[in-house]
Amino acid sequence: MDRITLIGTAFALAMDAFAVAVAAGVSSKQISFRQTFRLAWHFGFFQFMMPVIGWIAGLSIRSIIEQYDHWVAFLLLLFVGGNMIREAFQHKTIEVQRNDSTKGMTLVMLSVATSIDALAVGLSFSMLKITIWFPAAVIGIIAALCTGLGVQIGKKVGASSHIGSYADCLGGVVLIAIGLKILQQHGALTYIIR
Repeated sequence: MDRITLIGTAFALAMDAFAVAVAAGVSSKQISFRQTFRLAWHFGFFQFMMPVIGWIAGLSIRSIIEQYDHWVAFLLLLFVGGNMIREAFQHKTIEVQRNDSTKGMTLVMLSVATSIDALAVGLSFSMLKITIWFPAAVIGIIAALCTGLGVQIGKKVGASSHIGSYADCLGGVVLIAIGLKILQQHGALTYIIR
């Protein structure tokens, strides 16, 4: 996987974390550096671990579907990207509890919720025989940085922000484009176009 595709994937996956971080920044009147770091660390760690878990799960089924692995990767990315776009247009409001969302079970639940898409991406990496450790590290670092940035933007912008919806939509489009690129690299699009 080339670096531009990896960075695009990482930013696309980080959009949920970014949107939740904006909401956390908006809902917290005073959010300290320690709280920002805690949220960024956990979101980044979960974004790092979920692709690894998906990749490990994919190893067990890769030999069964090896002939169609590029289609599986495309369908997973299409599903995740499509869901991100659909959610962006549902005018959802991200609920972040008024208590400290950077502690306890709230933090764990938000971390899992924002990184579940990365599990499917890890599975697709396994199908494509991409080694996981470097991509997972890039995904985790970018998620942590986007989370920290999102909290700061949320603090400044206020409750009227729709940045999260635009970020989700952009992330979904990027993931679908990466899926199409995978099909193109495997020559699968030439059969469709004919």
